[in-house]
Amino acid sequence: MQLAEDLRSTPADRPAATMAGLVCLVTGATSGIGRATALRFAQRGATVGIVARNAERGTATLDQIATETGNEDVHLFVADLSSQSAVRRLAGDFARRLERLNVLVNDAGIFVRERVVTKDGFELMFATNQLAPFLLTLLLLPALENAAPARVINVTAPSTVKPDFDDLQGERRFRPARAFGASKAANLLSTFALARRLTGGEVTVNAFHPGIVRTELMRNASLPMRFLSRTLNVLRGKPPEDAANEIAELAISPSFQRTSGKLIHDGKVIRSPFEDDVEAQERLFQACEALTGVRFAG
Repeated sequence: MQLAEDLRSTPADRPAATMAGLVCLVTGATSGIGRATALRFAQRGATVGIVARNAERGTATLDQIATETGNEDVHLFVADLSSQSAVRRLAGDFARRLERLNVLVNDAGIFVRERVVTKDGFELMFATNQLAPFLLTLLLLPALENAAPARVINVTAPSTVKPDFDDLQGERRFRPARAFGASKAANLLSTFALARRLTGGEVTVNAFHPGIVRTELMRNASLPMRFLSRTLNVLRGKPPEDAANEIAELAISPSFQRTSGKLIHDGKVIRSPFEDDVEAQERLFQACEALTGVRFAG
């Protein structure tokens, strides 16, 4: 897939937007927004870590990025993010190999239409979409602080589906669309809670809403949902490269240097569901601490 030509005329391509000397890590990097973002970072000269669930696809993506950008400072990390032990190995491997981290992009996400339980005993979408980025970010905070100023970008959506704190795993009742929406809302809640804990430091954390992007996220949805998703992609969807350009701008622009605990869309801060609901933010954050066994040590 040839992406270089699509990215040359974007604002993030100005000389001031170089990422040389920066170390970045992107999850969900073998397809869609994640792959386009990793390629964008590599084009600008960054050292890029890509996280892939499948080693073969990860190697193919790494080779593609190196070939298209001429940047061979790209590193593959293989991890099934639904597994907490795999997330821990990923964080440890990254710290040993690259030591510092300027930009963390949590992009990996899945949708499934049936309730699946991971080997850790968690519902699959909640484990992958929420617990994985939560755990990975906390484990990589020392690497982020080593590289400060540093930025965490959580790719999500302005979901209004408030998590059911009495049934986070959907054991009592599982509705796939609601479970997915709740995992996206959980991203927002934990972003705001972590930003509050990092106030005064040089590590910022924001949520990023890419809008409607042409990806295969909903390929496992029911037929009506797949039809709706594909229709929206055709009528209103933008290519992943556009979202990658926005992420690159958010990652390095001086305009966002002090921005933290916000939802960003189309280059600006927008109003987010639950941004004023501190009680829900704290309850979700503390629940995730308990479920992962890792507490914020600020």
